[in-house]
Amino acid sequence: MAQQYYVPNQPERAFLVGVERKGEQGLWTIEDSLEELAQLARTAGMEVVGRTWQRLDHPNPATYIGKGKVEELKLAVAETGARTVIFDDELSPAQQRNLERALGEDIKVIDRTVLILDIFAQHARTREGQLQVELAQYRYRLPRLTRMWTHLARQAGGRAGGATGGVGLRGPGETQLEVDRREIRRRITHLQRELEAVRAHREQYRRRRRREGVPVVALVGYTNAGKSTLLNALTNANVLAEDKLFATLDPTTRRVRLPEGREVLFTDTVGFIQKLPPDLVAAFRATLEEIHDAHILVHVVDISHPMAAAQIEAVESVLDDLGVAHKPIIQAWNKIDRVADRDAIEEEAARDPDIVVMSARTGEGLDHLLERVQGVLQDLFVEVDVLLPYAHGALLHEIHEQGTIESEEHTADGTRVHAYVPAWLAARLTEATRNA
Repeated sequence: MAQQYYVPNQPERAFLVGVERKGEQGLWTIEDSLEELAQLARTAGMEVVGRTWQRLDHPNPATYIGKGKVEELKLAVAETGARTVIFDDELSPAQQRNLERALGEDIKVIDRTVLILDIFAQHARTREGQLQVELAQYRYRLPRLTRMWTHLARQAGGRAGGATGGVGLRGPGETQLEVDRREIRRRITHLQRELEAVRAHREQYRRRRRREGVPVVALVGYTNAGKSTLLNALTNANVLAEDKLFATLDPTTRRVRLPEGREVLFTDTVGFIQKLPPDLVAAFRATLEEIHDAHILVHVVDISHPMAAAQIEAVESVLDDLGVAHKPIIQAWNKIDRVADRDAIEEEAARDPDIVVMSARTGEGLDHLLERVQGVLQDLFVEVDVLLPYAHGALLHEIHEQGTIESEEHTADGTRVHAYVPAWLAARLTEATRNA
């Protein structure tokens, strides 16, 4: 076999590894999951040179895959000239360390989480996005620091006057490890402070937005479903829109005028993906806050994707975890221009009034989408004309926060308000004025 050489100017060569758990059934097959991992790797600038998987009752706690499979992987890596091995699930620090020892120190072992973090780091544009990525990276690395310094720990003593180690003698590896841990903890604390300052500023913006009473529509969906393209089509926002996973990371909000003339705010959010670790979701609180703040969610679906049903399920699962699945949701079946059996898709969509068939690229169906948003808002908001006694200042504040003020007049008996508010708030206002 010819010797393989690594050429620095060439794309990093990656080999993919997955585990299919026996007894687990779902819409994602192991082949589908590894294909998505390959797309992630290519998005990160890598060249995928091979893949393998193993069916197990559960991942091996020491090496994720079985010992025999590790040996098979070692041979495959050598034959393909891969320099990086990417695992489709998050590895524990021990698994990563054991795999690196088994595969050789020249082979880099990473997992899906690291790959997604690397893509996030490439695509973060705003200061907040960059801070979020850096914080998530440090939190991931902290428990995995040991593997980076084990070679130094073995050299302990040789650089300290010939001592072989023992009580009171700290080797340079151990010292360096502790220094690195302290530095990372210090950096995490600093990043958290910076993020809180940025978030406080964002919260002020959201409060001002609520006072204006403009309804918010959040675009959610699987990564690369076309959310940014849709926002561009609706608003000419010039948001980065590429045929790549996680091309857009930072929330972008723009005004859109509905057919009847009312203005709403559309917010683009980071895409979801299957097997996205909870810690990674938590790192992007700004996006999640925009989703929580929204009155309506537009779930953008790449209906041309062969795994569209599985992607819908993955997004719905995340929305449920975030506690926002109760909000009004419109499914925007995007990329209809790429579908082969268009009639079947349109027939299926016609059965549900909250499904809109469209193409953000061609503009087809956008009017229908805006009409549906308008209809949901009309159902969501109730027109009220009430006289609130001054003792009910808290309710007046909620009208400003949650509704749209048409007019407001202070009288001797209280505040006369004409507004559109959510139905639940209208019920509270009716009760309050009845008892006044």
